[in-house]
Amino acid sequence: LFPKGEARKKACLTALAEIHLKTVAYLPSNPEAIILDIDYKSGTPMQSAAKAPFLARFKVLRCGIQKLEQLGIAAHQRKHIPEADIRFLSRSEDSLVCWQAAIFKVGDDVRQDMLALQLMNLMRNIFNSVNLDICLFPYRVVATGPGCGVIECVPNSKSRDQLGRQTDFGLYEYFLTTYGDENTETLQRARRNFIRSMAAYSVFSFLLQIKDRHNGNIMIDTDGHIVHIDFGFMFESSPGGNLGFEPDFKLSQEMVAIMGGKMEAPSFRLFASLCVQAYLAVRPYYKAFIALVSLMLDTHLPCFRGKTIQQFRDRFAPQLSDRDAAKYMMSIIRNCFLNVRSKMYDQLQYIQNEIPFI
Repeated sequence: LFPKGEARKKACLTALAEIHLKTVAYLPSNPEAIILDIDYKSGTPMQSAAKAPFLARFKVLRCGIQKLEQLGIAAHQRKHIPEADIRFLSRSEDSLVCWQAAIFKVGDDVRQDMLALQLMNLMRNIFNSVNLDICLFPYRVVATGPGCGVIECVPNSKSRDQLGRQTDFGLYEYFLTTYGDENTETLQRARRNFIRSMAAYSVFSFLLQIKDRHNGNIMIDTDGHIVHIDFGFMFESSPGGNLGFEPDFKLSQEMVAIMGGKMEAPSFRLFASLCVQAYLAVRPYYKAFIALVSLMLDTHLPCFRGKTIQQFRDRFAPQLSDRDAAKYMMSIIRNCFLNVRSKMYDQLQYIQNEIPFI
């Protein structure tokens, strides 16, 4: 393993330079597009002391799974048809071509991330079925072998860590600078997107007990949505030897500032209302969530430590009426509101990994 810094960056670029496209290929994280080209300068090691994940960018042609399979079969059978030639495909119309990034992990079991994102997808489908206007982004993660995997990068987004390195602004100041002042429609739209996504991820984080919520694992997209990534700690596992130090979900001062700065603010009340609606929407489906998790128990993933299913069930509180369940969810929100443990964890991440925070 190369040490962090320029040596690791150089090793990434050297390895990437050895890859040459000779036939039809695709990213496991995007089986609907053909790779046309590689950005050979994009090899970037990600922030990890013990492992060496790296990011690379690819020029892809969106063609759909069926077309990709046809071209793949033709290439495998060495049929020289024009459509299977990369040079021919590169002349496709620009609207179907884009640059897409992916993260490649080695020495890291991504099956836990896959489980979290399957549960997120189920949750999103439930929200859509009841026309609840909140946002989750279940990006793709594919295990390609033991301890190996490919992760789709969230498009048009930056981590809170990246934003912190670019400016000393808090998140609210970033919103004002990016979208306009309080009187602008663009800021109101971005704030609503933030609230809609915050509510969805708060309920998701609570139910799955997602931990390690530092600013490197929280993304903001260009429309103002918040997106959580990296689910290496959830259910019964947490950093620091499973101390369970962090609150049920992250609701920091700068997040609250965007939503009005206090619990009585209309924007924060909207957030709390959406959290309650989301929680009430998923509760009737608790058996489906438990069944999905139960299928993975034999994998002995680190998030399973003996009481996962019982504790997961308890967080759905199926014995409560909707009225009492709403009160229960409100108590969770109040407990997470400006919780000092979130700030202490951010401070720890700054000391250990130099991840900035406000």
